[in-house]
Amino acid sequence: MATRHPEVTMEKTSPLTISRDDYDLKCATRQTFEILSDKWVPGLIYLLSRGPQRPGELLRRLEGLSKKMLTQTLRNLEQWGIVNRQVFDVIPPHVEYSLTPLGQAFVEPIALLHGWAQSHKTQVGAVYTQQQSARRAKAKHAP
Repeated sequence: MATRHPEVTMEKTSPLTISRDDYDLKCATRQTFEILSDKWVPGLIYLLSRGPQRPGELLRRLEGLSKKMLTQTLRNLEQWGIVNRQVFDVIPPHVEYSLTPLGQAFVEPIALLHGWAQSHKTQVGAVYTQQQSARRAKAKHAP
């Protein structure tokens, strides 16, 4: 069953109020950012929000994602309680991944980030291109 996502609207918000405790090692904010720090996590959560997926389907839909990184990222998400792994007892083996209720709660903030990215795609694209050029130039001049 596919999950429908409401249109994302971006409103001007007030500055964040964050205390020191918000970044304590045991703090939910820091732990949440740790989960999201993997570049493949938002894409995987978005794809899984559409329903259970087999690993091969996920690989085909996320360009540049290697099988090793997919496996590692899904294992991490499973340990965090974001993703459920279901193994079907058939030959050949069949595995599907789906979002847990906690994982489904992650869809909304990822949709907000997606909306922000779409609203700022020109600026983000320019900075990204500039950073990639700087990296290539640095690598070219490295001994």
